[in-house]
Amino acid sequence: MDTNISKLAPQPIWKHFAEICKIPHPSYHEAEIREYLVKFAKEHNLEHFVDGGNNVIIRKPATPGMESRKGIVIQAHVDMVPQKNSDKEFDFTKDSIVAYIDGDWVTADGTTLGADNGIGVAAILAVLESNDIKHGPIEALFTATEETGMDGAFGLKAGELSGDILLNLDSETEGELYVGCAGGQDFNVSMPYHTVAIKKKDFAGYRIEVKGLKGGHSGIEIILQRANANKLMARTLIGIQEKMNVLLCSIDGGGLRNAIPREAFATVAVDKAFEKKFLAAIKRYEKLYNTEYKDIEDKIEINAVAIPCPARCIDILDQCYLLDAVQACPNGVIKMSTSMPGLVQTSTNLARVVSEKGKFTVFGLMRSSVRSEKEDLALSIRTVFELAGGKVKMGGAYDGWNPNMQSPILATMKESYKSLYGTEPKVVAIHAGLECGIIGGVYPNMDMISFGPTICYPHSPAEKVNITSVEKFWKYLCHTLENAPAK
Repeated sequence: MDTNISKLAPQPIWKHFAEICKIPHPSYHEAEIREYLVKFAKEHNLEHFVDGGNNVIIRKPATPGMESRKGIVIQAHVDMVPQKNSDKEFDFTKDSIVAYIDGDWVTADGTTLGADNGIGVAAILAVLESNDIKHGPIEALFTATEETGMDGAFGLKAGELSGDILLNLDSETEGELYVGCAGGQDFNVSMPYHTVAIKKKDFAGYRIEVKGLKGGHSGIEIILQRANANKLMARTLIGIQEKMNVLLCSIDGGGLRNAIPREAFATVAVDKAFEKKFLAAIKRYEKLYNTEYKDIEDKIEINAVAIPCPARCIDILDQCYLLDAVQACPNGVIKMSTSMPGLVQTSTNLARVVSEKGKFTVFGLMRSSVRSEKEDLALSIRTVFELAGGKVKMGGAYDGWNPNMQSPILATMKESYKSLYGTEPKVVAIHAGLECGIIGGVYPNMDMISFGPTICYPHSPAEKVNITSVEKFWKYLCHTLENAPAK
């Protein structure tokens, strides 16, 4: 395993990314990375401050002869999604990411890599410390807690930035320029439940495991129609409960709101009279799901692992309400765009289902570039869970970013890409929540573009960034800065 990523080209980016990997920075644990950025600014004698949203802003004056160019804000978020394989011992609040070279890719050992958006942060630092890149006035905006609610972008205030152009470095396909994004909204469900005693002599305990799914980013990769572990678990439990005496004792599936659930677990008590049928049914569901997802998932595992029989189970009516609601809850792609072929317009991700201390908690994230469709989807989800006795709260709503095809920076960057690589970049919108939408609400006259290197499988332990694309991205960023429009 070659972990010496600092030797890669372009070296200015990779040396910073290697340092970022050493610093724990999952969402809500970003103090150390902020300190690192402030220290960097001090060492390079750059104006800087931390605003009320915990964003770090660093300013660098124009290089000689470039003072008449429009000011550019280069932006990336500092937090990462903390996902790991179930068999990986790792503490994202303390441990360093082990990044290594795998052919033309850099990936991590059993965890998310944090290239989303660590490569963007590293590129900005490389620009700030450079002595040979021509550029107009630059403001580096390092936003906080993007992955769990875009807190930093929401905390940004008018007047903190003076730039005319925003370059967001949080896109994940080299050669594409993003000019629009979806808006989003969280849903959070709370459902009380009761427990009852189990006659342990008549029951056997099992832990049902749904795992092996690819998961991934709930916006960018929702179009791939990957399996949702929470939906598979509910479907499995409903199916076996209908035919044999299986009692649900606990459930714990999924994780972050913006990650497609890869794993789900449930403890059950199985009537010993049905034990063999139960085990056979688990294997039938495993075979069924692998057949249904044979061209999408690699190998879905549905296991039943023997455990001591629990002393209590969830009341049968309460567990039925939960499972029926999870099964009925909309999930995945809801509608495709008719104006931009291949773009998801509306979707939802049933991210988390867990039982704890007499309460079921369910939450997820809806996305749409059409506000009314997002509101209609919210109504559908709310109705499902309220019929099951749940209390539903909607929050964290943000609007999308509408494309401006007459954008001056878009014209500049199309010309730059063609001059560098001989082809036109692809101009697209993304079915994910970029901070551009929120920042544009505070700075409505700011001209915005989002771009970046190729990152595959973000928000999952399979995350990897393409080395060749990072080099192309770096050259493109530098060329864009050198050719920024005049004021």
